[in-house]
Amino acid sequence: MRLFLITSFIFILMNINRAISDVLPNDLFSSVEVVELQMSSLQTNSIKNNSGIYQCWLFAHPENKKYTGPFENFKRMISDTSYKILLNSTKFKIRLLNENQEIAKYSVDVDAYDNKRYNLSWVLERAKLDQNCKNCWMTTSVTQPQFIGQLN
Repeated sequence: MRLFLITSFIFILMNINRAISDVLPNDLFSSVEVVELQMSSLQTNSIKNNSGIYQCWLFAHPENKKYTGPFENFKRMISDTSYKILLNSTKFKIRLLNENQEIAKYSVDVDAYDNKRYNLSWVLERAKLDQNCKNCWMTTSVTQPQFIGQLN
């Protein structure tokens, strides 16, 4: 069921070329599904309203938001720094490094718009936000992109 939900979100994202900005964190998403949702949202970000960046921000852990600040700061951080390679990427691959009940760590390879491949480490932790998110996965940190190769 969860795979169907995330596949449906990705299909919609790709077909309307903008991210859905109202998918909220909830206990139904696995940790990898959160990373897939965030990456797909950034991959299909709309320049007009930055809905992909906003969707990604919705899944930022409250502890992470203490450092990134409100959405406008987060948007600048993604758009104006090395993280911009996440926007409109051509492909990404997610690999689980380790996971327990509270923390999940992934390695994410991104084929960026600049014809280069980068790697980032993505860390998620459980959070409690509301009735729908009593134990949901949210992103606590993402490392700076590391160049790992030129694409053909």
